[in-house]
Amino acid sequence: VQLQACGGGLVQPGGSLRLSCAASGRTFSMGWYRQAPGKQRELVATLPRGGTTNYADFVKGRFTISRDIRKNTVYLQMNSLEPEGTAVYYCHARESPGIDSWGQGTQVTVSS
Repeated sequence: VQLQACGGGLVQPGGSLRLSCAASGRTFSMGWYRQAPGKQRELVATLPRGGTTNYADFVKGRFTISRDIRKNTVYLQMNSLEPEGTAVYYCHARESPGIDSWGQGTQVTVSS
């Protein structure tokens, strides 16, 4: 599938952003990863179809992942953003075991 993500931008510390990612077809699992400058890509949150959410420890209580199955779209509501949250956020989808797709990435900058 192809993934189209949007919603990034510049936000002040403590602010909120909502990312969305639309898939061109049916997926099993969708989620978000991020990559900060000079660091490896890391999991933010995933949500399999009919399954339970999985969050990185650093986002629990501040971020919420959700899906609209009919629209093949996943959302990431990010609240109480911190400067450490500055990164390129990538949408991820798994169609089936071993078949993964990545979106183009959307920049999130948390700065005053």
